[in-house]
This record gives sequence, C-alpha cells and structure tokens, in this order.
Amino acid sequence: MLEERGWLDDGPRAWTTGSDGADGEGAGAAADGMTGMAPEAEAMARTATDAVEPAPGEELPTEPPASTALRAGSVDDNERWEDYLLYRQDFAALGIPVHDVDVSGRQVLTVVTPDGRPVLGALVQVLDADGEQVAEVRTHADGRALFLASPGTVGDQQQPSRLRVVVEKGDARTEAELDPESREHTVTLDAASTAEPTRLDVLFLIDATGSMGDEIEQLKANMVAVAERIDALPARPDVRFGMTVYRDRGDVFVTRTFDFTGDVATFTTALREVVADGGGDAPESLNQGLHDAIHEPSWRIDDTVSLVFLVADAPPHLDYEDDADYAAEVFEAAERGIKVHPIASSGLDDQGEYVFRQIAQLTMGRFNFLTYGAGGAPEPGDATTHHVDDYSVLSLDELVVRLVTDELAALSG
Repeated sequence: MLEERGWLDDGPRAWTTGSDGADGEGAGAAADGMTGMAPEAEAMARTATDAVEPAPGEELPTEPPASTALRAGSVDDNERWEDYLLYRQDFAALGIPVHDVDVSGRQVLTVVTPDGRPVLGALVQVLDADGEQVAEVRTHADGRALFLASPGTVGDQQQPSRLRVVVEKGDARTEAELDPESREHTVTLDAASTAEPTRLDVLFLIDATGSMGDEIEQLKANMVAVAERIDALPARPDVRFGMTVYRDRGDVFVTRTFDFTGDVATFTTALREVVADGGGDAPESLNQGLHDAIHEPSWRIDDTVSLVFLVADAPPHLDYEDDADYAAEVFEAAERGIKVHPIASSGLDDQGEYVFRQIAQLTMGRFNFLTYGAGGAPEPGDATTHHVDDYSVLSLDELVVRLVTDELAALSG
C-alpha cells in the first residue's frame, strides 16, 4: 500500500532522499529513479526527497482533526531594534550556548524605482573601501535587504566603515556610496516592474519528532487551511508550496524534502501524511533541516517572493560534528532573498527562542509563537512564556495568511 502511494518504507525508492538517518551521520544518496508515481507526485519530486514513512507498527494518519483552535502571536525584532538588543544582552548573561552573530553592524538597504515602488529580487553587493565584497543579499517584496558591516579602524579609533553598494536587476544597474553615519539607506534603481501575477514560493519546514505529537495534527490542519487560503487569495499569485521535514540523527530519517508544486491538492495530501516520531533528546536536527530547506527545493529566486515557515518546538543540536550551522545558513537565505518566519510550538525553551529570533531577524522575518491559556498547552489562549510583550494574537492560519498577504501588498509600495 505504501509503495502504491509513492511513500517509502523498506520497499523500492520512489523519491530522492534528503539526509538519511539510518547510520546517524547525515546526507544519504539520491534515488536512481521515480517508479510507480502518479504524474502529479512526480512533478513534486523533481529534486525532492522521500515522504515521511511511519515507524514500524505505526499507521499513517487519516484526515487531521477539524479543530484548528491554535492561536499565535508575532513580533518583529527589526522593527523593535532597541528592545531586541536589550533581549540579546539579557540572554548573554545567562550563559546558554548558541552560535551567536554580532549584529552591531546591522544595515538595512531599501531599493526603489524612480517613482518610489519597491524592487523585489534586486541583487545587492556590498563592497568595502578597498573594493572587497563583504556581503551579498537580495531584496524582499518591500524592497529591503539586511546586511552586517564591521566598523573600520582609523588610527586607534573604531569608525563606521565606508561602504559602496552595487545593485542589479535584469539590465538595470546602479552604484552608490552609503552614508557611514546611518543604518538605513535608500537606493534608486530604474528596474522593470515585477511580473504579473506575482510569483510566490512558500515552504514549510517542520519538526516531525515525537515531542511535536501533541500538536502536529492541529498544526497540519492549520497548514492545510493556510495553503488552501493562499491559493485562493484575490491577488491570485503564481504560488507553489514545498515542504522539508526533519527529525534527528539515529531516527528513520534526518530530513525529507518535497519539492515545490503548484497543485495545492497534491501538497496538502502530502502534508496530511506527515507523522511525528523519533527524537528522544530535546535538541533536534534543525541545522540540517534549515540547510536542506534552503538548498534542496527548486526555489525560483528571481522576481519571486520566497518564504519559509519553520514550525518546531526545540533548538538545534550544537554538538554534532560535520553538521550544518543555522547561523551560516541564514546568510545563504539572505543571499537568495528567502525570508524565514519561525513559529515556536509549545515547550520551546530559552535557547530555542533565541535561535528562532536570530533566524527571523537576520532574514527579516518575524518571530511567531503559539499562545495558550493560563494552564498552558493544549488550552488555547493568548499567553506566552517567551520574552516578548506588546503583541497581538490571531488564529494561527489567519496569522500566516496575513504574513503572506503583507508580502504581496508590499509590492505595490
């Protein structure tokens, strides 16, 4: 039965694989072919990985429950920059290990057309005073891109670096010197309008370990609703959906990636069959999951709104050798113009919150978190144990759809 549906267990491979957990050591080999697959499934598997197979004795779930009572809050650490710096300072005093990134040189560049419209997907190369490249990023739907710059040294004094940017999109190109006394910059580029309909790639990066079992059915129901609502938006974007699921080393698999498909029914069918299993210790293979989410799917990148929704309840392992590094992967995402919106599920600890907020801040995403009543999960409510305040709460599907529609609306300036 599994083979007929195109899923893998111990039978012939019908999908290519991501990172294989059979030996607990990382990347597995790609499959040689895609046998016995329906045409719509084959389209989704072009560069992707096997589907999630159940553990021995575990049955695939049927339809997710009708209840979608999950609620979530959201904060933007780039909008509340001073508050975020204070949060970082307080966290550092705790001595909790993370792969930290010095954000003191944070700069935000906005690229607009001569009539003030934001430019999506402009490639920005940042050069120092010697002409050496120090960063490369792409602009998001609002025309903005974030990069980090180190202060230069004049004598014995640290002074703001003098930086130049080269901005390109299509045949349009411009250069500009940035004001060393400012953190916010605007550059005008005579670029063509974004193509209609807007191209939109949405990928769900999902922690599928056992600790997610208490919420994953509700999360799946919400994500199915989100996919269907995005597909039906009045703006009618050219939308594709993809998915990377991850567990941990030593589990049946470490990651599996489903390539982008424009067929929402095919995607939601695959999403409904994700099951939570494995894990064991608190951290999971988020490093590898984020790496594969950025590198495995067939992102269109050019002239495309590119979004990842990370849904998880645990921080990454920081003790694995030969592992990817989330603190490096975020710069890969920024270079491709991929924005990551983490969604913290119940039980995410202080280390996980810090990592999730790093990922969001450096890719210009928002930190999102499920909220609960006074009794905690699974009681719905508007409270959180995370170090945030002054946030509004919506149903989870409403929040995610709003994040997407805000991206699309930004293109109109």
